[in-house]
Amino acid sequence: MPLRALLATSASLALVSVFAAANAQSGDGASRLEPVTVYGDRLVTQPGSVATLEADTIDEIDADHPAQILNELPGVNIQMNSGQEHLIALRSPVLTGGAGQGSFLILENGLPTRSPAFGNVNSLFEIHHEVAEAIEIVRGPGSAKYGSNAVHGLINVILGEPKPRDYLDMRLSGSTLNRYKADLTGNLDDTARLSLSLQDDAGWRDNTGVQQQKLSGSYAFDAAGWDGLAWISASNLNQETAGFIEGYKAYRDDETASSNPNPEAYRDAQWAMGAVRLSRELGAGTLTLTPFYRWQEMAFAQHFLPNGGVEENGHDAFGLQSKYEMKASDAVTLRIGADVDVASGWLKETQLEPFGFFPGDTRFPVGVHYDYTVDTTMLGLWTEAEWAVSDTVTVLAGLRGETHDYDYSTDVPPGPNGRFLVPDDREDSFDLLTPKLGAIWTPRDSAVSYYVNYARGERAPQASDLYRLQSQQGIAEADVETMDSIEAGARGSAFDGQLVFDVAAYYAEKENFFFRDSDGLNVTDGSTQHQGIEANASWDILDNGRLTLSGTASYAEHTYTFDRVVASGSEVIRSGNEVDTAPNWLGDLRLTWRPTDAFEASVSAEYIGEYYTNPGNTQTYPGHTVTQARASYAFTDDLEAFVIVRNLFDLNYADRADLAFGANRYFPGEPLNATVGFKKRFN
Repeated sequence: MPLRALLATSASLALVSVFAAANAQSGDGASRLEPVTVYGDRLVTQPGSVATLEADTIDEIDADHPAQILNELPGVNIQMNSGQEHLIALRSPVLTGGAGQGSFLILENGLPTRSPAFGNVNSLFEIHHEVAEAIEIVRGPGSAKYGSNAVHGLINVILGEPKPRDYLDMRLSGSTLNRYKADLTGNLDDTARLSLSLQDDAGWRDNTGVQQQKLSGSYAFDAAGWDGLAWISASNLNQETAGFIEGYKAYRDDETASSNPNPEAYRDAQWAMGAVRLSRELGAGTLTLTPFYRWQEMAFAQHFLPNGGVEENGHDAFGLQSKYEMKASDAVTLRIGADVDVASGWLKETQLEPFGFFPGDTRFPVGVHYDYTVDTTMLGLWTEAEWAVSDTVTVLAGLRGETHDYDYSTDVPPGPNGRFLVPDDREDSFDLLTPKLGAIWTPRDSAVSYYVNYARGERAPQASDLYRLQSQQGIAEADVETMDSIEAGARGSAFDGQLVFDVAAYYAEKENFFFRDSDGLNVTDGSTQHQGIEANASWDILDNGRLTLSGTASYAEHTYTFDRVVASGSEVIRSGNEVDTAPNWLGDLRLTWRPTDAFEASVSAEYIGEYYTNPGNTQTYPGHTVTQARASYAFTDDLEAFVIVRNLFDLNYADRADLAFGANRYFPGEPLNATVGFKKRFN
């Protein structure tokens, strides 16, 4: 039986079985279960690399942009572009286009924030990280549980659940860059919680104002024996966007850095998701069902392409996640899940003004380049077993099968149109099979655990990979992207708990890598190799945490493992070349001083090493070290003031550097700036 038919049948049977069993289970008089904790692909007690930011850390950093908090974790390199725009790297180069959309899975409360075929390279501006209860990052493939798009890793933002008391938290701040923020969270007993975040940023570059609003809420309830948690989350972004500045090391000039070569650029984006998580004891285990709905629309000027143009896109989706977990024996825990995601997405690209690199250049025609709709269906079935082989060794094995069906139709005539190629109406299908196997060993009387882990990451092509083609491409050249990864690590504590550490080494190979070269042409069959070592540690220099030194460091090599000559002859990729925008070294170091319970101060430095800015390895960005300081004072248990100074030494640097269309391009980093604010709790 073909994989997609097997998955469809198995998923249907699994869902029917759990629903039937649930209906047979009496709900009368059932006591409410403990709240279900939402996690990413793995726990810290399981093999693999995972890092968690807790609520206190999230609140302390008070990030204006998700990069300001996530870059403190090992192996993470999120580049800030203009406003809330960004690009992500997790044990990877910084990826753009279809690879940037589909290589990292973004979750909220364990649910993907996008359907698999409709990713977003700016996916982090949709989530409500400002008021999160925790943020988890799994480094390395997570596809064995979550399927497509968890190729290099996943980011799971966990929203707060209602707490057993009434209160209103308020945090207000303003900065010397005319950036003003407000975060409000209200909690009603153990039933309801509502959070609102507002940001108004005048922009330190010309014509770069940003207004963003985020809303999230949760409601806990019991219903016929089910323990329920319903939540909603929504965001709205309206920003005037600055484009790249061009010229070798142009970011070093203050006037050039603050300029905006593309004052017409903008981005408007709306997103919303709602879900209900239902859990109950069923037989020997626990059943969890999570139906969901999501919606998004976005319009933006393509300032990063020389021909410009406007893109509009959107999709809506509904689906269901299901999981049944049981103890098969004292030593074995089994989990099985079935997932469904049904979505309809659309994209329209329009060029408003004539453009050409030379007189008579007809490759970029005015008018509509693409206008299509894609209906997608994803069916997934997964299982994993956790076996305590002994008191000291645990083995975790998992396997997921997944099928993706695409139904594409175009509203513009098919065929070539200058540089652009519009496919005729078509249907496509892709199958994924992703295993994982790991073991963790914690010797008796030891505070250190050692693990090894193998995992495969896969992603079905993005809709834009398949149907937003160029004249040099053939139809449906994009295929399933696959990465096999193995890692080994150790984590634990030493010196009576004063030193806490986590170190991991990894090696991965990726096939069918889809990316854009320096001429902006799609490459559909690339291959790369990724290897490195990561570490993070925290050392309490003084007892009771009065003085703490913490930090992360990672060394990585990301290389091409194929040869290619760009059609124009302007670039040659050789096997062994380093992938562009992939620094070998990343680091973050922080010293925190807490002389009293009321006062806290810290100073930190973030290091980005040198990297190549083009696949041909002919141009580099030298890297940078940016420092910041923070201090806070709690006047009472319910009132605290804080100040944050970023870029302490007013360094001229680039958040992003690349070489494209023959030009050195940069997004300059923010100059020296200070933020002052306070936090207040009303009981």
